[in-house]
Amino acid sequence: MATAFVTGGTGFVGLNVIDQLLLGGHRVVALHRPTSDVKRLKERKVELVVGAITDRASLDKAIPDACDYVIHIAGNTSTWSGDRAVQTRDNVDGTRNVVDAALAKKVQRMVHTSSVAAYGAHENAPIDESAPQRGKESPVNYERTKCLAEEEVRAGIARGLDAVILNPGHVIGRFDAHNWARSFLLVHKGRLPGIPPGVGSFADGDEVAKAHVTALTKGRTGENYFLGGIDATYVEMFAIIGRLLGKKVPTKAAPLWLLSVAASVMQFGSTFTGRAPDFTPELVYLLKHPLTIKNDKAVRELDYKIVPLETMLTKCHEWLRAEGLLG
Repeated sequence: MATAFVTGGTGFVGLNVIDQLLLGGHRVVALHRPTSDVKRLKERKVELVVGAITDRASLDKAIPDACDYVIHIAGNTSTWSGDRAVQTRDNVDGTRNVVDAALAKKVQRMVHTSSVAAYGAHENAPIDESAPQRGKESPVNYERTKCLAEEEVRAGIARGLDAVILNPGHVIGRFDAHNWARSFLLVHKGRLPGIPPGVGSFADGDEVAKAHVTALTKGRTGENYFLGGIDATYVEMFAIIGRLLGKKVPTKAAPLWLLSVAASVMQFGSTFTGRAPDFTPELVYLLKHPLTIKNDKAVRELDYKIVPLETMLTKCHEWLRAEGLLG
């Protein structure tokens, strides 16, 4: 039985990956912070270890000596400028620590969960994995730190680490209450400031998780793999969400200037609350630079499957309702 050490196991993508690892007969050791909600992990046959990716000593203790694989999913996805310092520590310093610990433990392979955000803005979309990474040039710290985190992984590869990098697009599915699932919550609560223009590549959470497990043995060392899927406009996405919730949603995208105003107002309010706003100027920037991707490489080499947008949104909706998050 192969042992897989997982960071970010309490999160949306992490839980999906752990379920697939368990289905594949792996022994799973999941890292969590002392303050993390581990309820769902305790419902699974998972060994829990306390630590943090920002604490190298805790990683050395947490990763078993006879560890076959490290799957590094933990990351900070905030698009709020107020999280810039902690996000850099989590995404860049944390990844460096995981790489160093994986090398020290001599694991067979590390799978690093990055994002298409590492590639930054591109005019000639859709792009494939050979496109230049421009995340470091972005004014959005999330894009910058995801790009810099990949550099840490490549530095580890240069030192002998066997690692594969996965770059998901917009992941939708079960266990998500904070990422794209916020779209459901905004519509449900009547707080949607408007539908943004643009298009995105949407990926099914289950299929993204399966690709992680497949990459343990089939991915090629040092390679990036895009995990996108259905390219759809945000108007099309919200039309499905409105239908699932039985709520009316706009049928046209709002102008970006209006969303920029709304984001600026919410950003101003966050200076008093200390909490991240629902909409940020950084998010508006990302919407101004939509990125679609080609999935051929992952389909060919990782057996990656493309799932209809309505299917993944339905799974997300059913989970949110079962959890009582939609009233």
